[in-house]
Amino acid sequence: MSKIKHFTRIQTTKEFNVVYKRATKTWHNQYFVLFFKKNESQTVGFVASKKIGNAVHRNRAKRLMRAHFIENIDLLTSGSYVLVAKPELLSNDFLQTKKSYLHALKKCSALQN
Repeated sequence: MSKIKHFTRIQTTKEFNVVYKRATKTWHNQYFVLFFKKNESQTVGFVASKKIGNAVHRNRAKRLMRAHFIENIDLLTSGSYVLVAKPELLSNDFLQTKKSYLHALKKCSALQN
């Protein structure tokens, strides 16, 4: 049985801005943008702007990104992650977005070896 990792959520604008400005890697695809900053703690933030749609759509987008994050938390290195949703995220199936999420983590060097 694998060891369960815990993470804290990024909540304040200041915390988000630190990751945006000092991210060691950034990856864009058609579903989301991933900002990754290496550090000691494991923190994560999910963002869905009004471009995604109404509150129901924005919350669903954040839930999908959170599900991908939690499902693959054992594979991640410690650091700060910010995932920004794009409108295409809601129009595709879970498996397709999962493949894209894992590819983004690989490109940002956020996966453990």
